[in-house]
Amino acid sequence: MGVGASQGEDRTSGVKAGIARPVVVLSDQAREIHSNSLVVDGHNDLPWQFRELVDGRLESLDLSQHRPRLHTDIPRLRQGGVGAQFWSAYAPVSTMRRGEAAHVVLEQIDLIRRMVSRYPDVFELALTADDIERIHGAGKIASLIGVEGGHAIENSLGLLRIYHRLGVRYMTLTHADTLDWADSATDEARHGGLSPFGEEVVRSMNRLGMLVDISHVSEETMLDAIRVSAAPVIASHSSAYAVAEHPRNVSDRVLGRIAEQDGVVMVNFFSGFVVPDSAQRMGEMFNVRREFAEKFSEKFSEEAEREKAYEKWKRDNPIDPGTIHHVVDHIEHIARVAGVEHVGLGSDYDGVDTLPRQLEDVSTYPYITQELLNRGFTAEEIRQILGLNLLRVLRKAEQVAVGSGK
Repeated sequence: MGVGASQGEDRTSGVKAGIARPVVVLSDQAREIHSNSLVVDGHNDLPWQFRELVDGRLESLDLSQHRPRLHTDIPRLRQGGVGAQFWSAYAPVSTMRRGEAAHVVLEQIDLIRRMVSRYPDVFELALTADDIERIHGAGKIASLIGVEGGHAIENSLGLLRIYHRLGVRYMTLTHADTLDWADSATDEARHGGLSPFGEEVVRSMNRLGMLVDISHVSEETMLDAIRVSAAPVIASHSSAYAVAEHPRNVSDRVLGRIAEQDGVVMVNFFSGFVVPDSAQRMGEMFNVRREFAEKFSEKFSEEAEREKAYEKWKRDNPIDPGTIHHVVDHIEHIARVAGVEHVGLGSDYDGVDTLPRQLEDVSTYPYITQELLNRGFTAEEIRQILGLNLLRVLRKAEQVAVGSGK
């Protein structure tokens, strides 16, 4: 690592002491490093916003224009220097209870593919690490698909294979709820990690070359996935538990295992996961949503009431948005514990409602480069964090798939 991390300083001490940290100011050096880097983000929920806001009608929300209601649009992606983006094909866990999870995820995969095709001068679908490099080299944004939540496969390995054929290159094993085969970080554990079928899901993903994503899962599930997987795993949008104690975050114990297996943790930007005090307040977020889901039925009118009740709960439990320093605290901690080769970026833009100052949208990635420079990371280490680490892990997953004979 660079000078800043090798000194072993406690970079969060200023926050704990209530000391304000300075606004990050971009330098020419940071701009040059950033413009010559491959920036890969592990998780963006823009496709769900299309579904929620305009019922999936792409023509109703032109991404070539600035969209202040969103965190993401093409001008700001360009400003942020994004070279590759995993777009999330997400279905709420409520669709699992209604038997509609696969239906919704397939629609979201279709939406992502249509979005990419709608802007051919900007986006191109990427299926491999080589695709990412080629597309980025052509000046476009390599667009990958990640399924968020293993409930999407409805306990079917056939559906998993179909998703892969449609372009999915990672799957998050759970979302907020425990499944028949895997425990979530934010629900009651039933399996002590992965069930035997859950282990077979992981092995099937290895054979396909699909990245195993351990964001959202319990620590026991993380450890089981790492143990079973023949390829390095990723956490597409998770942060460090030692910095902010939210159950969604990754413990130092797991970070050590990820390093041994050569995986990568892509740091989430959501204030409720990265700011220590906010993480404590938001620790019950998923339980509260689950309670409201049980209180109200799935009728449309009562879904609206459920959302109204949840919005009131958030107003009654305000969180500190924090600053870019909080996010870089997580990056630096993971780099110190696991190694700089095992950390990346997974913003969760357009999937969260509170973001740190100077990380409000997709235009702001250069500020991370600057703050990493400020903390003593070298240009090469910064390039690893911004995207090369994810590229390495994807290549290894592809090699495992080839070796398995599929």
